[in-house]
Amino acid sequence: MIGTLRAVVLDAPDIRRLADFYTALAGWTERYADDEWISLETGDGWRLAVQLSPDHVPPRWPDPAYPQQAHLDLRVPDLDAGAARAVELGAEPLRSNENWHTLADPAGHPFDLCLFPARQETTLMGVTLDCPDAKELSAFYAEVFGKPVTFEGDGMAMIGEDGAQPVLFQQVADYRAPRWPDPSYPQQFHLDVTVDDIDAAESAVLKLGAASLSAGGENWRVYADPAGKPFCLCWD
Repeated sequence: MIGTLRAVVLDAPDIRRLADFYTALAGWTERYADDEWISLETGDGWRLAVQLSPDHVPPRWPDPAYPQQAHLDLRVPDLDAGAARAVELGAEPLRSNENWHTLADPAGHPFDLCLFPARQETTLMGVTLDCPDAKELSAFYAEVFGKPVTFEGDGMAMIGEDGAQPVLFQQVADYRAPRWPDPSYPQQFHLDVTVDDIDAAESAVLKLGAASLSAGGENWRVYADPAGKPFCLCWD
């Protein structure tokens, strides 16, 4: 294990609107807010954050020219009621079937509501990353997070156990990688990873196939994973 998942971060032009959407939809709790960042916590260990992106270009799923890059999978006990509530809060319906509904949040990020009648509350099942090779990217993050590959199928993979912050990988034939910080090729989402020793962690992720993006701050540095998606190594 190189680090632990600190947060799943969504870009947005209006962070207050997007944070309020998810707190109302899923009952998440706001833990921190400033002019550029709002962090939320779920009731079961996930941390989500919304980051200001003034030049944000929203996805236009399923248009490959404006890719989603990643999406959240939320579980709800009643699909129709959950979708109606999301629309009431500002979501846009995109697709539906008997097992899940796909909608876009107020920043345009697609997310799935998945039927899960075993629990009455809305919960976050996982985050799914689009990529050109699900096997390759799942192997990379399995090493980063020290989580085993628990599923590998036709164009799909998952690391970690259900209920323990799994990360999923979805293979996209016409994948278009981000080119951070170019707003014409936006990242949409990124993962923050907490590490103990930044220099050792940097060396380890570079050996696994990451690339340094030569950016950072007091306690974070930015890299691109093998699919070109930015992620941050963070330390306290």
